[in-house]
Amino acid sequence: MDAMILAAGLGTRLRPLTHHTPKPLVEVDGVPMLERVARRLLASGADRILVNVSHLSDQVEAYVEAADWRTEAGAPVEVVISDEPDGPLETGGGIKKAAGFFRRDAPFLVHNADILTDVDLRALYEAQRDADDGRLATLAVAEAKTDRALLFDDGGLAGYTLDGGEPKRMRDAQGEGRVVDFCGVQACAPALLDPICARDEAKFSVMDVYLAQARDGARIAAFDGTDATPNRFLDVGTLERLEKANEVVASGDFR
Repeated sequence: MDAMILAAGLGTRLRPLTHHTPKPLVEVDGVPMLERVARRLLASGADRILVNVSHLSDQVEAYVEAADWRTEAGAPVEVVISDEPDGPLETGGGIKKAAGFFRRDAPFLVHNADILTDVDLRALYEAQRDADDGRLATLAVAEAKTDRALLFDDGGLAGYTLDGGEPKRMRDAQGEGRVVDFCGVQACAPALLDPICARDEAKFSVMDVYLAQARDGARIAAFDGTDATPNRFLDVGTLERLEKANEVVASGDFR
């Protein structure tokens, strides 16, 4: 399984920590966020991992080179760095720059580095792999608690909301809609790389691609978790959330 860890962010909301420490190496309960994500990906079956880097990239590269990440069977994992030296290219631009890494015969996972989550990554991957509806991606979602959420209906991704306002639809409704939060984890079909690489700009959000594809009739599906474990996540993007992350991990609520 191929996997990408989005780790190129500047971490501006985590300053002053990120003046000297890149955001993915900020520790939660003594373990860098990058390490936590990598461990979960390896446990789900990943055997090739790409990490994109930008801010203080030399530190992240040095960490990855020394990490000796291995599969659950103990085999060495192929790890590739995708450097964005002129500044982060955002989620879509990062995937576009790294497109040549992904094998085209199976889905791949993309995971934000600054997310704590209990999403069953293997189940998410299998939901994408085993689907017969031609979906371009399957997004891990959870109960909406933020001001910026996504609208799904029977046809998949249908729109979004901003600041708690009315949902903005990208297409006609197909059944009842529901508003959910994106957990920062996605399983993608290789075919998704085509519209990503077709974008003229270098820097853009992958969510812009998803919404444009949904508008044009493509299916982007939602994954709410398993019956035993509905998805939960914590975005460790601010100093306050970092403090919360330390608390919940120390208590055993998240790993």
